[in-house]
Amino acid sequence: MRRRQHTILSGIGFAAAVAIGCGGGGDATGDAGVPDAGASGAGASDAPGTITQPTQAALAAADLDKLPVAPQGERIDIEAPTFTNPTEITNPLFPISDLHSVIFSGTVEGKPFHTETTLLPETRVIEWSEGQEVETRVSQYFAYVDGRIEEVALDYYAQADDGAVWYLGEDVFDYNEEGFVDSFSGTWLAGKEGPAEMIMPADPQVGDAFRPENIPGVAFEEVRIKTIDKTVDGPTGPVEGAMVARELHDDGTYSDKVFAPGYGEFFSGHGSEIEAMALAVPTDALDGPPPAELEELSAAANDLIDASSSGDWKSTAPSEQAAMRAWDTYRRGQVPPRLAKEMDRALDELTAGIDARDQEQAGNAAIDVAQSTLDLELRYLPPTEIDLARFELWARQILVDAAADQVGGVRADIATLEWTRDRFDDTLDSADLARIDTHLIELRDSVSFASEDLAAATREAASLRDTLAGL
Repeated sequence: MRRRQHTILSGIGFAAAVAIGCGGGGDATGDAGVPDAGASGAGASDAPGTITQPTQAALAAADLDKLPVAPQGERIDIEAPTFTNPTEITNPLFPISDLHSVIFSGTVEGKPFHTETTLLPETRVIEWSEGQEVETRVSQYFAYVDGRIEEVALDYYAQADDGAVWYLGEDVFDYNEEGFVDSFSGTWLAGKEGPAEMIMPADPQVGDAFRPENIPGVAFEEVRIKTIDKTVDGPTGPVEGAMVARELHDDGTYSDKVFAPGYGEFFSGHGSEIEAMALAVPTDALDGPPPAELEELSAAANDLIDASSSGDWKSTAPSEQAAMRAWDTYRRGQVPPRLAKEMDRALDELTAGIDARDQEQAGNAAIDVAQSTLDLELRYLPPTEIDLARFELWARQILVDAAADQVGGVRADIATLEWTRDRFDDTLDSADLARIDTHLIELRDSVSFASEDLAAATREAASLRDTLAGL
């Protein structure tokens, strides 16, 4: 499952000490690791031989030596890759270069779990072994639990010449209920904390084993392929050619995992926790503008945000009815089922909040309806346009949370704004981007460690909305 199962370390020193153990020696089966040979520069290189594996001592130090890992002879991620066009990631079961925006939904600890994965415009060059550099694509993974930011990760991927996709590291930011980053657990970089790691083989076969994460004490997972060429239910119909795998975690538990052509990671299940594909673009994209029903739903949701914030309950009835009518009409067509479930939940919460005359509940639910509408509109509009609209909604969320005296919520909203900005910053001119960044700095300062000025946050969020309206 994409949501982390990592061991939490007490500090960088221990992580580095464990990583040093990856430099040579045997793996869990006692086979000798082979040091990497020298190589050349970014984008093109000669394969350096064999990728060094964690030693038995490193596995034992991280309490992983008793895991039922595959013998090294059964693994397909030992031979080091050659990278010529590493940013062209077209492996059908992990087509990161072609997937601009992906939405997952599910449940975690009984709470709604929603993720957005976005291909960012920049790349990053990583020295994955001594003297050997590779240019990687950067994918932003954003996880919400019960509507709040829980985790953001920047993942670095490259495709080898044989078509296999390699994982070169991730920067992880875990958020607490106060809206602060409280952990970087699981952060690693190939060539620094440990080796490059295969995340998708070029030609997956039943029985193949590989490690998408392979750094004891930091991040460790091993995958074995169970089934190939399976047909699965996708967001808009059957998807052929899927791969089913079983993933072993560092705590000895397993996850079921599915990858599907055109989607990449498709489903993960870990106990009662589920993360499943809801929509992928461009795979599920449609031609033409959004249907009128979605525009009506969006307009009604925006009216309901304003009405609930002002406590004007008399004006909510027409907008609520308009939203219900629009949704009832739109859902008669082909609607991705997991997005439909999220919309149903948001509308139920909206009705409950209005009936209870609860401004916080109704305001949050109205924003959820608007966000769910954007999820559906993603099939018709460019992802950057959707992300800019999401950005404006998170500014409105600040107004709702500030009115409810939710300081942690406001901090979480600002963090969400900051990460969402990175998805569309290359589409704005420098002056507009500077204006937005100035608002974000002021917002961050208003609810920093030293300040909890919700009135200032409210004013700045309103000012940010004015700026966005003028773009």
